[in-house]
Amino acid sequence: MKVLIAEDDNVSRLILENAVRRLGHECVVAMDGTQAWSLFQSKGADIVISDWMMPGHDGIELCNRVRQHHGASYTYFILLTALGDKQHFMAGMQAGADDYLTKPLDRDELQVRLIAASRVTSLHLQLADKNAELERLNLALIESARTDPLTQLGNRLRLREDLEALQARVERYDHSYCAALCDLDSFKSYNDHYGHLAGDDALRAVASAISEHSRSGDGTYRFGGEEFLIILAEQSLETATVAVERVRRAVEELAIPHVGNAPFEKVTISAGIAALRLGEARSGDLLLKEADAALYRAKNLGRNVVAHVDAAAANPAAA
Repeated sequence: MKVLIAEDDNVSRLILENAVRRLGHECVVAMDGTQAWSLFQSKGADIVISDWMMPGHDGIELCNRVRQHHGASYTYFILLTALGDKQHFMAGMQAGADDYLTKPLDRDELQVRLIAASRVTSLHLQLADKNAELERLNLALIESARTDPLTQLGNRLRLREDLEALQARVERYDHSYCAALCDLDSFKSYNDHYGHLAGDDALRAVASAISEHSRSGDGTYRFGGEEFLIILAEQSLETATVAVERVRRAVEELAIPHVGNAPFEKVTISAGIAALRLGEARSGDLLLKEADAALYRAKNLGRNVVAHVDAAAANPAAA
């Protein structure tokens, strides 16, 4: 272990340093509390053995500073003092010290203290590792609960949370965004002809293409069945159309055979886009309904196209 010794008396410091080294530990020495605190910040320590009375920071103040320091591991603190009454010992414990040694130094007592320190610091390390693993598992569980298991895109729960956060930014900062609802064309006939396992493979491939060809700031979700949703933050209807058209082409270029999707003979998607413009006050649910209407229009236009419904216009227009 690394032991930091803080002792202003030269003889006592040398005796303590030699004893610690003989017991097989690494040793760092300081001649006063101020130097000890500086060394602790720069080099760290598993154990601090500090004199009670020192120039600069005394042992109590040094102990307080060590306890307030948010390090990666626990530091065992031992106060070294010639004061033998219990009041001083209790004051040290209340300041955060773990144990104490009295002068003159007894090497057997030092060894006992270092053995105890080793056990305590080891337990703290094990606890820290278990807490880190528990935190990792909790994060993985949270992520899993918000991820569609087949496509690895966000699920409805993540969509709901993301829409609420986006809606808050819209209301507070007057942001805009678009929603694009995508649907695999004639997918029922695909499953009927190729089987559901092949259908799952097709869904995964399409989801991957959607994710890879969307911006890093966009949200991608499996909306249900063969439907996917893209939330395009800070995009206008025009820029969103360009982005979704890029996704549509990427899916078509996968060239997954689909004999039931004439005249394309491959897996394709249709997409409908709805836009929330600057200053508009519409809910995310209403925007999704508009995207669904735009998707219905894309299907009527012959499939494998991107369409939109302009909520401000009396007549819908193709994208």
